[in-house]
Amino acid sequence: MPEVELAAAADPDLDRARAAAPNAYSSLAEMLDAEKLDFVDIATRPDTHLPLVREAASRGLPVICQKPLAPTWAEAREIVRAAAGVPFMVHENWRWQPWFREVGARIARGEIGRPLTYGFRTRKRDGLGDAPYTAQPYFRQMPRLLIHETLIHHIDTARFLFGDVAEVYADTRRGNSGIAGEDMAYLLLTHQSGMLGAIDGNRYTEAGYYKPYADSPPLGEATFEGDGGMLTVLANGDLLRDGELVWKNAAQEGYRGDSVLATQRHFVSQLAAGGPFESGGDEYLKSVAVVEAAYRSRESRARIAIETLF
Repeated sequence: MPEVELAAAADPDLDRARAAAPNAYSSLAEMLDAEKLDFVDIATRPDTHLPLVREAASRGLPVICQKPLAPTWAEAREIVRAAAGVPFMVHENWRWQPWFREVGARIARGEIGRPLTYGFRTRKRDGLGDAPYTAQPYFRQMPRLLIHETLIHHIDTARFLFGDVAEVYADTRRGNSGIAGEDMAYLLLTHQSGMLGAIDGNRYTEAGYYKPYADSPPLGEATFEGDGGMLTVLANGDLLRDGELVWKNAAQEGYRGDSVLATQRHFVSQLAAGGPFESGGDEYLKSVAVVEAAYRSRESRARIAIETLF
């Protein structure tokens, strides 16, 4: 991004920090003491987010912070409270995938008529065997895994497309006994409008119908149905309307449709303009609340109303 200079990085592993930026520090506090920065990008694991957000916000610095926002619902709320005095955005990139932005534009134009229901079917075959999740092995110890770490993306995208969620019903399974959390989940979401949607995910089968790539850019498929038609996101990112190709995915570089770049661009442009972020703290808590409700639903075997969490 030509309008942004990566000035400094902080990491307990100084070699990692040196590889990321011209000026390297072993702690965030040390970096902020030495540098004059316009914002801080927190790209660490969830359990470190609260103290880092507090440190940056206490110095009046805007923050963009990775998801999952925090290990627990209480800590997520505390992060948002800690950042209340500064511009704060959660790095949630799924809603910025170009096929979902195209779906949103077409629904807004009335191409499927009145939206009735939707379904996300998400898959990734990296959870099998004695050493699953080789790219992120700490997944193995997470007590909350699939919904907390992966399906939050689809929950947030559903909110982007269809508004806030009122109720959640969820069930989960753990297919790999060598991990702590769940690796299969089914979620039924009831939006405040009354619309119903389903999210079906696991981390041990593959979207094998998508060739030649083993890893589908959208991590599967999605359908969006209305009384005037249906939009389908294919596993390669192409978009069908009533079975006919209407939009072809041209994003072949970057993460999942170059959605990370789109997310960062949104943050920088809104920060410069003083405008609101799509995934600002209070707004993103509504997506985290759906995750929390899903786990409470699994434990109680009952629908959970989102309003009871606030």
